[in-house]
Amino acid sequence: MFSRLKVVYAELKPRHWYLRWMSSTVNLKETQPVSMAGQQQPIFGRTSIGTFFQEEPCFGNQYIEDSLLRSYLKRQLPPEVFLKVDCDLERFGARLCDEIDDLGKECNVNHPVLQHYDAWGRRVDRIVTCPAWKKMKKIAAEEGLVAEAYDRKYSNWSRLYQVAKLYLYAPSAGLFTCPLAMTDGAAKVIETLGISGPLEKAYSHLTSRDPKIFWTSGQWMTERKGGSDVAGGTETVAREQPDGSYRLYGFKWFTSATDADMTLTLGRVMDAQGNTVEGSKGLSLFYLEMFTEDGRLNNIEVQRLKDKLGTRQVPTAELLLDGTKAFKISDEGRGVSSIANMLTITRVHNSISAASAMKRIVTLAREYASKRFVFGKFIQDHPLHMQTMARMEVETRGAFLLLMEVARLLGLEENHMGSEIDLHLLRLLTPVVKLYTGKQAIAVVSEGLECFGGQGYMEDTGLPGMLRDAQVLSIWEGTTNILSLDVLRAITKTRGQVLAVFSYAVKSKLEAAADIPELKQAVKAEQIALGRLEEFIHKAGTQEVSFLEVAARDLSYSLARIYAGALLVEHASWEEATSLDIYAAVRWCEQELCPVATAEKAGNYSAEMVAMDTALVYDGSSSIKGKL
Repeated sequence: MFSRLKVVYAELKPRHWYLRWMSSTVNLKETQPVSMAGQQQPIFGRTSIGTFFQEEPCFGNQYIEDSLLRSYLKRQLPPEVFLKVDCDLERFGARLCDEIDDLGKECNVNHPVLQHYDAWGRRVDRIVTCPAWKKMKKIAAEEGLVAEAYDRKYSNWSRLYQVAKLYLYAPSAGLFTCPLAMTDGAAKVIETLGISGPLEKAYSHLTSRDPKIFWTSGQWMTERKGGSDVAGGTETVAREQPDGSYRLYGFKWFTSATDADMTLTLGRVMDAQGNTVEGSKGLSLFYLEMFTEDGRLNNIEVQRLKDKLGTRQVPTAELLLDGTKAFKISDEGRGVSSIANMLTITRVHNSISAASAMKRIVTLAREYASKRFVFGKFIQDHPLHMQTMARMEVETRGAFLLLMEVARLLGLEENHMGSEIDLHLLRLLTPVVKLYTGKQAIAVVSEGLECFGGQGYMEDTGLPGMLRDAQVLSIWEGTTNILSLDVLRAITKTRGQVLAVFSYAVKSKLEAAADIPELKQAVKAEQIALGRLEEFIHKAGTQEVSFLEVAARDLSYSLARIYAGALLVEHASWEEATSLDIYAAVRWCEQELCPVATAEKAGNYSAEMVAMDTALVYDGSSSIKGKL
């Protein structure tokens, strides 16, 4: 009797369906208790949880199941390259299901901890991560998740291939994508500055496929005074040593991937009298290793790990640098300009995480819709639900194509194959795609949680963590407004050439659909939006600088929506495109494609409106009373 009860309990014991994507069914015959007289008792006789268990969503090989990814690669890559890439990504998709996804879930629930002291009272400041996190580093090396972009086995297509692989990897990575982003960015900076001296050693580690050699890099730019404003917020100073190295002294308020092997950071070089130069002209870029040869921290104190809303899988810390040995790798005062390439890479990685998070939540939600039975039918048979999910899918497709366009352009730039048009597009689209996909991801993942009803709000499903992790995508590597101002800088520094190139690129992509009747509506919407954008730009040229600054966010959204629409139309014009590719393009172009023109027409950027915005926000506030 008691042994049978143990069996019944084992069958009914709740399991973490997000941690173990396995279907479970209950055989009522086997689990109904039997009385001593041999007669069945009511099914609730020995349990208060009933007999129904919702089948959880699951997914298969995400490469095979991603029709847009496969068709995009087939359209873009040379046939001989596609054959090899297609084979490897199918293999990798299987490894994600069989191994990596479980490791990622272990990382999601076993967060890093900081051990300040050892058993004998010695200060050690050891960041302890789970075994799965360490295994992720090994896998990253084996799969060449960084190396692929630098081996350049497929020339300019290598970067596109790497981004496609990371796009598949990211949702299952347990946020190990963060140190990989830092690592990729550091490798890019080193390659740009020149691989020599101590950087030769670092570069060989960062781009290695050997798990025993592979290093990850951190990124230590943020200090107490500011995040994006590194010029005004960096207080770290550097003292030159007789051997040509430097000692760093300062406090880093937010360091990403702090368990890395090395990092790049900014500091101000002190002269013989102890003076430094303020502003960006005083900042230089330094390379340092986390540990000395004897395995001790490099005069670094880990003050604490940051208590974050999400991305808790990634060790992020406050650090005191007290004589940390480092090497200056940029010209003095050229630190900010030296990290420009790093920002390009990390912003691309941010876009990878955004697009892939959207894809994963849509995948899970559509699987759930085929298994959840309510109101007499599966929710996939409820038209309103399918309409909602279709809108999510269209957003996801737009984000994916924006991401891959930047990856394509980056590949051309890295292999010195990009035209002036390509380089201008890369400069403009990098911040545009990062800021727009970051906001998209939050909205789509939030909508995705609704698709699961109450289960979307339950921690043990793992779904709420997806939303928390998505929130960082609009903050890290520049908030939406900061990146919108970067878009303005790109426009200003090129004297508007990036916008001329943008218009040319959009028109070129639309030409492919000229003879496709099903796309006529989408093409017309794109052309109208582009015309309104050009009119706005012309008018903005006659206004004060502040006019365009206030419009920067809406302008960036307009650029993103118009360009994504052009990419969707271009893909739908391909000879092997499906009716669903056409449908997605048409649906995207039904939205407001040029919000900046609409807002300008309403007078939203006038000086009067700006003053009213401030008055509205601070209405009743004592902090600014009498100042308006």
